[in-house]
Amino acid sequence: MTELVPVLLSGGSGTRLWPLSRESHPKQFLPLLGEHTLLQDTWLRLRGLPGAEAPLVIANEEHRFLVAEQLLEIGVTPSAIVLEPIGRNTAPAIAVAALQAMADGSDPVLLVLPSDHVIRDEPAFRAAVLAALPAAQAGGLVTFGIVPSAPETGYGYIKAGKGEGVRAVERFVEKPDLATAKQYVASGEYFWNSGMFAFRASRYLEELGKTQPAMIASAREALAKARRDVDFLRLDRDAFAACPSDSIDYAVMEKTDAAKVLPINVGWNDVGSWSALWEVSEQDAAGNAHRGEVIALDCHNTLAMSERRMIAMIGLNDVVIVDTDDALLVAHKDAVQQVKDIVTDLRKNKQPQATWHRNVYRPWGNYDSIDNGERFQVKRIVVKPGGTLSLQMHHHRAEHWIVVSGTARVTCDDKVFILSENESTFIPLGSRHRLENPGRVPLELIEVQSGSYLGEDDIVRFEDVYGRSPG
Repeated sequence: MTELVPVLLSGGSGTRLWPLSRESHPKQFLPLLGEHTLLQDTWLRLRGLPGAEAPLVIANEEHRFLVAEQLLEIGVTPSAIVLEPIGRNTAPAIAVAALQAMADGSDPVLLVLPSDHVIRDEPAFRAAVLAALPAAQAGGLVTFGIVPSAPETGYGYIKAGKGEGVRAVERFVEKPDLATAKQYVASGEYFWNSGMFAFRASRYLEELGKTQPAMIASAREALAKARRDVDFLRLDRDAFAACPSDSIDYAVMEKTDAAKVLPINVGWNDVGSWSALWEVSEQDAAGNAHRGEVIALDCHNTLAMSERRMIAMIGLNDVVIVDTDDALLVAHKDAVQQVKDIVTDLRKNKQPQATWHRNVYRPWGNYDSIDNGERFQVKRIVVKPGGTLSLQMHHHRAEHWIVVSGTARVTCDDKVFILSENESTFIPLGSRHRLENPGRVPLELIEVQSGSYLGEDDIVRFEDVYGRSPG
């Protein structure tokens, strides 16, 4: 059997699921429907698929540690985690994946999968992949078309040729209005565009070269000049920034005569909005889907999610409520597409809620800013076993550390010492310092910062085991 290489695309920002999904921690890294995140589920549903090798992951460099840690949690060792220094849409990302997959002289079939979709019928999906393989091996560029369950106006459509199984694509169409969508569904000839593909690496590059030769040249240069960084392959920033930005649909699939489509019915959902998440969530008899501590009286068809606080709802229909530590969303289900406009306004006004959660993840663990004032900030810090913060100093703040649980190894200028539970230390302004967890259980401590400026950019790094830049 021809080698099959899953390509997981993980560069999205997921702004339509704000405030749960944010630029620093988008939806593919969230456990929206179970114990595993969407990224993890994307790989796990391939288990048992003959010929599937370790995945090749294309990710935003800002998410590199999230990707690596989440795959490690499910026992996956990727063949490569390729980091994009800047987003250039799907066509260049897949070009890089194809070039990387062929670097050893092979020409595998690439199974290109967005890492933020839901597929309920996993056996049917694996069967669909196997059904698509012969056409892909023969040179076709196969996309998976979703049998529509309703006249959805939020998806692009694919008109398929006559026949059964894999068939020719007659045309791709943009997101239609409702009347047109109803016609498409009634005809039985149109399928939702899922954004999932199967094709030989060489065939994709061949077809892309006909329409976007500059894109291949930039991708090739970015990969040739890439540098290894621990577990990652960092594309060259200048070369990739010069790459034209385009989707695979516009750059290749709408222009090639090799486009094929396999209609599938596998319980697919792109979870592209809060209403879409409600549709695939477990609901009670009144159509309510709730997670966290939620009390609902006389409510119907609602979605409510709370991370910590109780949500009490009375007499609500078709409403979405999402409560996080630092933002609350209340919206009618028919208006949830406008969430992206909220994020746009937050970015315009440079509000941190557009990018960061209050709880921020780092390669060594995470921290939660639990209180702050004009000249102070209090953080709850958790350091994973073996985790090490950078050797650093601050120009504008001093810090008090109080160990709540676990063991801390502290470096403060020329002193190195151990702190145990209920012990504390003071880090003066300007001191070189480092925090480590030498133990086998998480280290939890409270950090009290005081000073004239408390921003995260007041960090000068001297050493960092994770390869992060100074300052």
